[in-house]
Amino acid sequence: MPLVLAAVFGTAWYVLSRFVPELPAGASEQQRMAHAANEWAVTLVQIAFWMSVALVAARALNELAFFVFRKRKGYEAPSLMRDLFSLVLYVTAGAVILKYTLDLSFAALLPGSALLGIVLGLALQDTLGNLFSGISLHADKPFQVGDVITVGKHTGAVMAITWRAVKIKTFSNHVVLVSNSVIAKESIEVCPQNGQNARIVLFSAAYDDSPVKVIHAVREAVREADNVLRYITPVVRIRGLGESGVDYEVKYWLSDYSRYNDTDALVRQRIWYAFRRSGFTFPFPTRTVLMEEAAAQNGDGRDTETLAGLLSAVDIFSPLTAGELNALAAGSANHVFAPGETIIRAGDDGDSMFVVSRGGVDVRVDSNGTSRTINRLGEGAFFGEMALFTGEPRTASVVAAEETEVLEIGHDAMRSLFQTNPDLVEALSHTINERRAGLLASAAAPAGDEETHDGLLSRIRRFFGLD
Repeated sequence: MPLVLAAVFGTAWYVLSRFVPELPAGASEQQRMAHAANEWAVTLVQIAFWMSVALVAARALNELAFFVFRKRKGYEAPSLMRDLFSLVLYVTAGAVILKYTLDLSFAALLPGSALLGIVLGLALQDTLGNLFSGISLHADKPFQVGDVITVGKHTGAVMAITWRAVKIKTFSNHVVLVSNSVIAKESIEVCPQNGQNARIVLFSAAYDDSPVKVIHAVREAVREADNVLRYITPVVRIRGLGESGVDYEVKYWLSDYSRYNDTDALVRQRIWYAFRRSGFTFPFPTRTVLMEEAAAQNGDGRDTETLAGLLSAVDIFSPLTAGELNALAAGSANHVFAPGETIIRAGDDGDSMFVVSRGGVDVRVDSNGTSRTINRLGEGAFFGEMALFTGEPRTASVVAAEETEVLEIGHDAMRSLFQTNPDLVEALSHTINERRAGLLASAAAPAGDEETHDGLLSRIRRFFGLD
C-alpha cells in the first residue's frame, strides 16, 4: 500500500509541476491568487510523495534492523521496541521533509508550541504514563511473552507487550488488557515459561493411616503424572493435625505452568487412586456408634487375644499360662515409631521391655564415638528385658529401621502377675538366666561374666519388692 501511494503522489506531482503555467508579467490579483493556489497544491502533493517514500523506507529499515537483531539475539524483539524505533524514523523523516519543502524547522515552532505542548501534556497524561511505563518494562524485562503473571486479580499468560498495555490471556480464555501505568504500580507475580515453577496441592488422610505409607504412595503416584517434572521428586509432608484427620501437602514442579489448573486436577485424581489402591481413607466429620459387644482390648484398643498370642511366642514368657498372658497383654501399651526414631537409648534408665509386633529395629552401640549397628531384630523379637526385671540401665540403643510397631510391657503389669502368682519369679528367673548364658556363649564372652541364678533371682525380687 505505501508503494502504491508513493507511485500515485509521484505521478500527481510530476503532472502538476509540468502543467502549472508560469505567472505572466503584470498579472492581475486573481491570477496571482490562482498561481499561489497551484503552487500550494504542488507543494502538498510533493510532501505527500516524500512522506510515502519515507514510510516505505522506514518500514524497510525497520525490517532490516530487527532481522539482524533476531539473527544475533536468537529471539524476536519486543513489539514496543519496534514501535519506538518506527516512531523515531517517522519523526526524523517528517522533520527533514518539512525542512526541505517548506523550509520549516522545529526551532521555529518551539516558541509558538510551548502552550500547545502544555495542553497536550495534560491531555495525554495517561497515554504518556503508559508509554514511559512501557519503556521501563522493556528495560527491566520482568516478564516475557508466554510467561504466566498475576497482576491484581488477573492471572494469565502474556500474549503481547505494547507501548500502552500488556495483553493477558486468562485461564478462562478471556483476554485482559492491563495498562502499563497500572502494572508499574502493582506487585507482579511472574512464573517464567521455562522456569522450575512449583505448585502445592492439599489433601488429608485418616489418623489410622500410616504417615510413612501415605507419603510414599502419594509421592510415587504424583511423580508419574503428566506435566510434572521427572527430574525433581515431589515433596509430600504433613502440614497439620486436623480435627478429622492428618492434613498433608504435596509440592510438585511443572513443565508448563500455564496448564497448572489441569495438572492440579490430575494430581488430585492420582491421589484418589493411590488411596484406593493402598486402602487409605479420606477423613470427614463423622460419628460412629457401635452397638455390638466388643472383644477384650488393652489400653490402646488392641485385641487382647491377638497380643497374648504374640507374647506366647516370646521364650521368656513360656512359663505363663494363657490367663496370665491375657492379663499381661491387657496391661501392655502399643506404640508406633517412624523410620529412624529412637525407641530406647543406651545409658537411660528403664523399667519396661518391648516386643516387635510389626516392622524391624536396629540394635546400635557406640564405638569410638560412632554409632554402629550390631543386630537387626524383626517381628516377634524382643529387647530391654533386663530393665523390666532388674531395673538396670539400657545397654544399647534401639532404633526403628522402618515404620515399626512395638508392644511395651511395663513394670506395673509384671508386678501384678508376681503378686498373683509368686512362683512365676522363680520360673522366669531360670528362663532369663538361660537366655543370657546362651547370648554370652554366642558372643564368646570370657568366663565369669555370667550371673548365677540365685543372684538374678535376688535382683528381680528386690526390684519388684517381693522380699
